[in-house]
Amino acid sequence: MTSRTVTSKRLFDIFLSSAGLILSCPLWTFIAICVKLEDGGPVFYFQKRVGKNGKPFLIAKFRSMIPNAEKTTGAVWASAKDTRVTNVGRVLRATAMDELPQLWNILKGDISFVGPRAERPEFIEKFRIEIPKYDVRLSIRPGLTGTAQVYGRYDSSPRDKLRLDLLYIKNQSFWLDIKLILLSFWITFHGKWEYRGKKIQTGW
Repeated sequence: MTSRTVTSKRLFDIFLSSAGLILSCPLWTFIAICVKLEDGGPVFYFQKRVGKNGKPFLIAKFRSMIPNAEKTTGAVWASAKDTRVTNVGRVLRATAMDELPQLWNILKGDISFVGPRAERPEFIEKFRIEIPKYDVRLSIRPGLTGTAQVYGRYDSSPRDKLRLDLLYIKNQSFWLDIKLILLSFWITFHGKWEYRGKKIQTGW
């Protein structure tokens, strides 16, 4: 990707995240009230993730699990019918509404709209040892959505997700980003982000 394309992608991220933050304000209020009313815990959840070139940052989400869900277990993968997920959290996860606060991360430049998913440091350390070429996905800014998020299964293996991430890195373009964003809206509308099968039946 040329420097001009990188600049255009960043300007697109700034414009779309700014518009998204403004337009989604009423939704933020509604979600915050629902999260707070269910169990009285914090509305937001902050977690350390790894960005471009291995740079750590804090990602923001609406809390979808019980408070201190990993206090005794440490970092673990979420599973199907995870008992740590709240009732409100299940709806938020199915529609990806729990990730709305990441619009702020996009505006700041921590992540982009499209790119590999930003993983936790604990998982990055493990996968760098176990999976060849895993570091390649750290060569670009991570994304809110991407090929692995759209075309992969919720429980796809890290190797399968890496294959999809590498396809994006190789073929990235403005129009591919637009396509992935539109497909992401389709998945959100149908509440299929937590679906265990293929969310999209065509493509990679």
